[in-house]
Amino acid sequence: MQKMVMLKYGELSTKKGNIGLFLNTLKENIKGSLKDIDCDIRFDKGRMFILSKEENYEEVTNRLQNIFGIHEIDIVYEIKENKVEKIGQSLLELLKNYEFKTFKVVTKRSDKRYPLTSMEVSRFIGGVLLKNIPEIKVDVHNPDIYVNVEIRNDATYLYFEKIFGIGGYPVGVLGKGLLMLSGGIDSPVAGYMAIKRGVKLEAVYFESPPHTSIEAKNKVISLARKLALYNNDIKLHIINFTEIQEAIYKNIPHEYLITIMRRMMYRISAKIAGNVNAKVLVNGESIGQVASQTLTSMSVINEVVKMPVIRPLACFDKLEIIEIAKKIDTYETSILPFEDCCTIFVPKHPVINPELELCYQYEKLIAYEDLINKALKNQEIMKISATPKNNYADIL
Repeated sequence: MQKMVMLKYGELSTKKGNIGLFLNTLKENIKGSLKDIDCDIRFDKGRMFILSKEENYEEVTNRLQNIFGIHEIDIVYEIKENKVEKIGQSLLELLKNYEFKTFKVVTKRSDKRYPLTSMEVSRFIGGVLLKNIPEIKVDVHNPDIYVNVEIRNDATYLYFEKIFGIGGYPVGVLGKGLLMLSGGIDSPVAGYMAIKRGVKLEAVYFESPPHTSIEAKNKVISLARKLALYNNDIKLHIINFTEIQEAIYKNIPHEYLITIMRRMMYRISAKIAGNVNAKVLVNGESIGQVASQTLTSMSVINEVVKMPVIRPLACFDKLEIIEIAKKIDTYETSILPFEDCCTIFVPKHPVINPELELCYQYEKLIAYEDLINKALKNQEIMKISATPKNNYADIL
């Protein structure tokens, strides 16, 4: 018997004509995650198999749990024979390593030409186990162990435990997006959810020194590193927003500070997206959560860009967002008390229903195109991996 990892695709299996693209992308993502582990990967439309050394399987399964596109991970034993007698003998040998009092046999057949039905196979295997292992019995509702038998065209696979993957689509299969990443709770969660749908992300962060600190910047780098765990790695574009933000503060009526600031951020983000071939912007806006996220505000701010803006959290409430943030381990980093440029210079009474014509008038008061071009020219770009080689990231 050969021990290996078997992967089930879940949602990918519905792709039919496009399944080859999705599976090849998934394979490449797995190869990237396991690049330092010697292993062999093969797949068909139904399953993917990873073969490695015994001592590697724990680390392999740990890493696979962070790869989108995988529905289920099973440590399986392959036997190159489909006769039920051989299956029964192999199970008796494997189950010597397990202690249990009750069991249930679950059989699946991908080859419907197999002479026995799934139920008939399960009955035969159950009989073999009852006859040869003392003091055990069948429990179809709450067994100590599930005996899984999967009969495929060229082999049978036996396994006893399932590890659920995180599902979704393989990263990159649907193209690239640019995440507007702040140091708050929402934007990392939005990034995670976009990655889950197959969008490969780069990110942009707006800093405003000396009004924002190096700790705030390092906080965002840490959040980007959390996302890199799912994105393979992530390029972070860091924009010095100080001159733009100070010009807005000095020249624009204060109730419109947030609206004009966000319009400038959108303009810059769209230019970066165009330069890196990103098809969409992604951000953590949630309807009604703050003044800039009313429907009117979102419409006025969105007006400066022509490309789609994806808001994965648009209809989530804060508690739902926090729950996901804790799940993906970004919450504790996000609540560190270091202000970003979205939280400084916040007026007491920001406009919640801004007028587009007023935005046009106010923006004429500042030479924002020159300031935007200067900020883009002087941007800092970091390539961030999930496991840093240096203190924080590689500067490109």
